[in-house]
Amino acid sequence: MSYQDKELYCKECGQKFLFSAGEQEFFAEKGFQNEPGRCPNCRARRRQGGGRSTATKKREMHKTSCSRCGAETEVPFKPTGEKPVYCRDCYKTRAL
Repeated sequence: MSYQDKELYCKECGQKFLFSAGEQEFFAEKGFQNEPGRCPNCRARRRQGGGRSTATKKREMHKTSCSRCGAETEVPFKPTGEKPVYCRDCYKTRAL
């Protein structure tokens, strides 16, 4: 099958990027069904653990008290009071 270069738009940053014929052939060889949705820079950032672009807001943290020792801690979710919430140290020791 003959492939031709395509211009695509990144769903992460909105920038136009080239999906080359060579990349298309590689995708086909690997059995990938979809075209890439992110530009090479955004794909690299995700692989390195950077996640979404810097335009996205940071994770909101919520202060609460540890259900075991009472120490003040921060968690990335809003505690409802229905389940216990542990500080880092108590969480590590409760699984043992």
